[in-house]
Amino acid sequence: MTDERYMRMALSLARRGLGSVWPNPAVGCVLVAGRRIVGRGWTQPGGRPHAEVVALAQAGAAAREATAYVTLEPCSHHGKTPPCAEALIAAGVARVVVALGDPDPRVNGRGIAMLRDAGITVETGLCEAEARADQIGFLNRVMLGRPMVTLKLAASLDGRIATATGESQWITGPEARRMVHAMRMTHDAVMVGAGTARADDPSLTVRDMGARRQPVRVVLSRHLDLPEDSVLARTAREVPVWLVHGERAEASRVASWEALGARLFPVPVIGGQLDVAAALAALGQAGLTRVFCEGGGGLGASLLGAGLVDDFVGFTAGIALGAEGRPSLAAMGIDALADAPSLRLVETRVLGGDVMHHWRRL
Repeated sequence: MTDERYMRMALSLARRGLGSVWPNPAVGCVLVAGRRIVGRGWTQPGGRPHAEVVALAQAGAAAREATAYVTLEPCSHHGKTPPCAEALIAAGVARVVVALGDPDPRVNGRGIAMLRDAGITVETGLCEAEARADQIGFLNRVMLGRPMVTLKLAASLDGRIATATGESQWITGPEARRMVHAMRMTHDAVMVGAGTARADDPSLTVRDMGARRQPVRVVLSRHLDLPEDSVLARTAREVPVWLVHGERAEASRVASWEALGARLFPVPVIGGQLDVAAALAALGQAGLTRVFCEGGGGLGASLLGAGLVDDFVGFTAGIALGAEGRPSLAAMGIDALADAPSLRLVETRVLGGDVMHHWRRL
């Protein structure tokens, strides 16, 4: 039970880096000598220094003969920093407990092998399921070439996100909206469709949470027909704005948005719609590991229909808007229940007068 306690502490530390360390994974490390914690660390904003380096610096000479609890296999390659496996060896740790192996081809067992070759005892698999859930964004990017996607919808009891006239602020209460900001903070990017960007003129930033780093703002717009006097346009040089658009978008619009400071990603159009799989692949290639999608209904339906939603978070308010209200998801062409996307329930929570339900792909 002692090993599990320290690993859970390392996992808790690792979560502090979610949303601020991409393209690197958010890793936690705890160093224990006897029963005394001598060092703690987590991946720092921007991805460096790594968790092990932070913990070793805190421990100093006390790291010798200590046990290191690390949530992801220590890196073994020379990148912008030396390998963490080498740092652990040089510090003289006696034992390393690793929750999850690193599938990155530059590591993928080499870190563990390096430690064992140096005579260090290495144990793996402790709290692996929890570590895998926390690392899904990094794992998706390495193994699938795309970031993980959390789809968030806030709707009435009958699944409507706005009245027939488009009024939607606010369906949910302040507690639910604050939770949304907390969730934005744990993702690398916040993503919406062009319709939402035009209708709501959102800022898509984290507010009132003490965020040290704002998420990238991503908009999918086939024609790139977004207002150039919007909040996103005016703040593109302050907080990154990335626009994913069709390959045939007008060159003048591309040039205008680039001049405003946005980064643009052309992707194919299939059946009159942006290829969402290609869009996510482009975002993954650019380094994103965790994307928080806030709609609208067309983009949400496209992602669900393509099997690209990893987590679904719904906020349900105690109001009903009727059939004339705008549905939370656009048509998905599903005729049989067997064809509907299936998810498993992870958590439910009451937030003020609303209910949050968190689902995960099977």
